[in-house]
Amino acid sequence: MNALYITHPQVKLDAAVPVPLWGLSAEGRERAEAFAARRIVPAGTFVFSSRETKALELAELLAAQAGTPVLADHLMGENDRSSTGFLPPALFEEMADRFFAEPEASADGWERAVDAQKRIVGTVLTALKSVPPETPVIFCGHGAVGTLLKCHFGKRAIARSEDQSRHAHPGGGNAFLFDPERQELLSEWMEMEALPDAWWR
Repeated sequence: MNALYITHPQVKLDAAVPVPLWGLSAEGRERAEAFAARRIVPAGTFVFSSRETKALELAELLAAQAGTPVLADHLMGENDRSSTGFLPPALFEEMADRFFAEPEASADGWERAVDAQKRIVGTVLTALKSVPPETPVIFCGHGAVGTLLKCHFGKRAIARSEDQSRHAHPGGGNAFLFDPERQELLSEWMEMEALPDAWWR
C-alpha cells in the first residue's frame, strides 16, 4: 500500500498575517476542491497534516472523502523562517536557494535544512507506526520539507533541483508517492491533477 505526500496549492500572500496562518487563495482552493471531487481518496485513509492553515484546508477536504479525522502535528510544518518573516517573492527565492545549497548552515536564522529534514522524516515515520497494515495514508504539507522528505526516501543529497517547483506546478499542489514499509521513493513530484486514480496500489 503506497503512501502519498501532497503539498498545499496556491496561497493568499499577506504580509500582515503570520505565514503559518496563510490560507489558500481562490485558485488554490479551486484546485484543492477539484482534486477532492475526483474522489480518489479511499474510505478509511489516514490523513496527516501540518497544523499550518493552508495545509489543514487541503487535509480537511481529503479527510472528508475518507470519512476520517485530520491528524494534525506541528512537527509536520514548513521549515522555520520566522527569523526573517515575510519576504517578497524574489528575495524569498534567493533565501530558498541558500537553504538548499548550504543544508548545514542557517540562512539568516532560518531552520537548517538538515534539522528540518530530521524533523519531517522522524515525524512521518512516527506517524506511520499508527497506521494499520494495508491502510492508505496521505500527508498534507509543504514544499521545502516535502522536498527534504523526498530526498531522504530517494537517498539523494539535499538540493534545490529536487524542489517541487523544478518538477511540477510552481504554485504547489504537487505530490509524490513512497513505499512506507521499505521507505523508498516511488515517484517524482507530479501535479495533484496528474495523480493516478488508484495511487495507493
